Amino acid sequence: MRAVVLVLLSAVCFGSTGTAVALGAPDASPLAVGAARIVVGGAVLALVGARRSARPPAPSPRLLGVVAVGALGVVAYQPLFFAGTRANGVAVGAVVALGSAPLVTGLLSWLLTGVRPSRRWAVATAVAVVGLAVLAVSSGGASPLGPGASPLGLAASVGAGASYSVFALATERLLAAGWSPTGSVGAVFGGAAALSLPLLLVAGVPAGPGALAAVLWLGLVTTALAYVLFSTGLRHLGAPTVATLTLAEPLTATVLGLVLLGEHLSALQALALLLLATGLAVLAVPARRRGTVTA
Repeated sequence: MRAVVLVLLSAVCFGSTGTAVALGAPDASPLAVGAARIVVGGAVLALVGARRSARPPAPSPRLLGVVAVGALGVVAYQPLFFAGTRANGVAVGAVVALGSAPLVTGLLSWLLTGVRPSRRWAVATAVAVVGLAVLAVSSGGASPLGPGASPLGLAASVGAGASYSVFALATERLLAAGWSPTGSVGAVFGGAAALSLPLLLVAGVPAGPGALAAVLWLGLVTTALAYVLFSTGLRHLGAPTVATLTLAEPLTATVLGLVLLGEHLSALQALALLLLATGLAVLAVPARRRGTVTA
């Protein structure tokens, strides 16, 4: 149960991203904000990982390859996510990206490990994804299945979900090899920070006190703190289950929009949030006669 709480807390941190940008850096380039977030957060995670891993395991060439793949997943997520939201709107782009991540993670995990996701995971994911779909339709954006949707935008959003899945599975592999949560996520995000630095130099560092505050929040809270919590929970739950639990991110984003940004909640959106919360509850409540929630 503790691992579930940690992952849900990480999702709450993730969910504050959009509100932080809207309040502090509404006019900043998405690419610049995203790159700055990874550079700041990745550097902090690399330092934390190095400090807390007194005797890290020997980095075999295979595990170094896993680190590199995970770092590429982190870097690729940012531009693909923003491309999807630019093409089809924030609601549809975010829903397709976040909604596809648990499905892709479960399927990739099944393909790579041969372990089938549990029925509980399938039910929870299905209910949560339906809630996300209803939330997208009720938010005034184009439906992912509607004629106004951009196929390239949808592909970019699915690519973002797949990029997240690659990161989650790579981190899970490092944990299985004996790496600590902070050591594994620090190595992956340290690599991602190095890859993001040239992008930040090209896009430009967001300027102004508000933008600086937003970047620090994104780097320290929505990246560094969030991924320490995330990786600690991942160590005990498995990537498919964690991917579904992090669907609490859009739930958090919606609540923050209502409270801090003055957005309004329709009856359909309330239904969507209820479905999403139900799906998360299926995984959050411990199963009877089973010691842990499994993927």
